[in-house]
Amino acid sequence: MADSPPTTVDVPSTTAPTPGPAGQGRAAGMFRALKHRNFQLFFGGQIISLVGTWMQTVAEAWLIYRLTGSGALLGVLGFVGQIPIFLLSPLAGLVADRWPRRRVVIATQASSMLLAFTLAALTLSGQIRKENVWEIIALATLLGTVNAFDVPARQSFLIEMVGRENLLNAIALNSSMFNGARVAGPAIAAGLVAVVGEGWCFLLNGVSYLAVIAGLFMMRIEKSQAVHDGASPLEKLREGFRFARHTKPIRALLLLLGVVSFMALPFSVLIPIFAVRILHGGVNAYGWLMGAVGFGAMFGALAIAMRQQLRGMGNVVAYSAAGLGVSLVLFSASSWFLLSFVILIFCGFAMMMQFTATNTLIQAMVPEQLRGRVMSLYAMMFLGMMPLGSLVAGKLADYIGAPTTVAIGGLASCIGGLVFARKWPALRGPARDLLAAQGMMSPPSPPAPTTPPS
Repeated sequence: MADSPPTTVDVPSTTAPTPGPAGQGRAAGMFRALKHRNFQLFFGGQIISLVGTWMQTVAEAWLIYRLTGSGALLGVLGFVGQIPIFLLSPLAGLVADRWPRRRVVIATQASSMLLAFTLAALTLSGQIRKENVWEIIALATLLGTVNAFDVPARQSFLIEMVGRENLLNAIALNSSMFNGARVAGPAIAAGLVAVVGEGWCFLLNGVSYLAVIAGLFMMRIEKSQAVHDGASPLEKLREGFRFARHTKPIRALLLLLGVVSFMALPFSVLIPIFAVRILHGGVNAYGWLMGAVGFGAMFGALAIAMRQQLRGMGNVVAYSAAGLGVSLVLFSASSWFLLSFVILIFCGFAMMMQFTATNTLIQAMVPEQLRGRVMSLYAMMFLGMMPLGSLVAGKLADYIGAPTTVAIGGLASCIGGLVFARKWPALRGPARDLLAAQGMMSPPSPPAPTTPPS
């Protein structure tokens, strides 16, 4: 994506190195964070683990829908899997700021592995039936609780792996990795479910966690970034909330993120309904549609990874939210599988452009001692608002239909993006000040002295 012209920039250039001559362009610097050994280990382990995670996500939703045929239960599954993030993220952010982040991530990954093996054992042994799908709901709730602590710790841990210089690229590559797995995971899950059933997806997901845990143990982290100044936990929580509330650029970014997550993102839990009732497919159609979202999202994250500076990021946030809304309205009106597939690619692209740009701007503006707590608020708005929306969307889909429900969410996202675009110009100055304070940009040069006319 081209940078905005200098007269309309959102923030000045960062301190990241600029491309040099002789073939060094944006694409050449797309993977610059991978020069760090620790990030290489993280990247390799995570991409294996995330493929397994998406396999489990798709198989879990399909198992619920196959057993019950209920859109409302799909909404419940999405709700219980992520509402702990909304409720526990502030506490999790405090943990990420007070304890070594690598240890926190190791603990959360190990816990997720045990839960995956438990779900696999119950499914493969035939314990999961229509009358006791509550067991799936309970395990999804526990996994959501683990993720509440995992997300802020993992996001905050990036800077310890790559340093400030390559932080922005690491954020984008992390998002592209997540969505590359989102392409492969559903496709593999669809094939496995059709041939051997959902339980094997859960088992393979459990095994996949071994890769990321091994990578975390092999890292060499020179210095922990944990912060503990003796203040009470309650005061530290308040400090994080106060910073986000009174810092206008971060507050605006979080508010738009919350609106889009609540209104638009629940479309993903309704995709089984589109696959079966509207597009007249089955589990393979569901897997392809989920993969389309991930395919577009992967390229959205890579588009951010190609950027060498923060210029234009505010505009990216605004117009990506609006673009996601338009795409969802079009998807809700489609009854042709190929068209729906293509539209979902654009949905994924716009969605990830917004979320990755938002993550990048917030991480660039936040002080290090508050990083875990502020990123927990990011997780709350990104992942924590979605379960509330999923619950509402599941109920609405049973009453007014999935297409109308998705269209309403798309309109809300479009309006939110346009409102943000109108308000962002007034926030550019405070954003520049925050970036300069964190060393993410050079301070503006003083105006050159003028020679009075003789």
